[in-house]
Amino acid sequence: MFFIPGWLISLLTFPGVMIHEWAHKKYCDWTRVAVHKVVYFRIGNPAGYVTHEQPKKYYQVFWISTGPLIINSLLAIIISYFATQTQPESFLYYLLLWIAISSGMHAFPSDRDAKHIFNESEALLKNGGSILHYLAYPFYALIWLANKLSFLWFDLWYAIALVSFGGFAM
Repeated sequence: MFFIPGWLISLLTFPGVMIHEWAHKKYCDWTRVAVHKVVYFRIGNPAGYVTHEQPKKYYQVFWISTGPLIINSLLAIIISYFATQTQPESFLYYLLLWIAISSGMHAFPSDRDAKHIFNESEALLKNGGSILHYLAYPFYALIWLANKLSFLWFDLWYAIALVSFGGFAM
């Protein structure tokens, strides 16, 4: 495998970064957590971010953190399906595939997003919590592993799997 700087990957896949941040923003809106600032894309690390008030409920932390996994993954599948409905080899076909792959590549929550769920679950488990809060441990481990494997292009392979599913399964 070869190394490409993260800022360059973000630049080449900026639609996915923007969808990722939009997903965080939408889940803030849907769970009624006030948003202070949204940066959909910038050159740097992070490539985008959403600043919001501290969530008061566990479900808010969970959905805001996992929103991009859900939305980016679904959009990668749906957009790739629409790509297959266009004229193959056309500009629109490649544009839709690029957006679908970009979306899939940026589906995974950041380590920081996963850590929010982990920390909130840990705090709730100390005060009784629920059996569901134990699911944060394997979830955190899977997200952490997926993010570490991005060095081996795991995020690209995930995106290709989503695009293949959208293009061939529907």
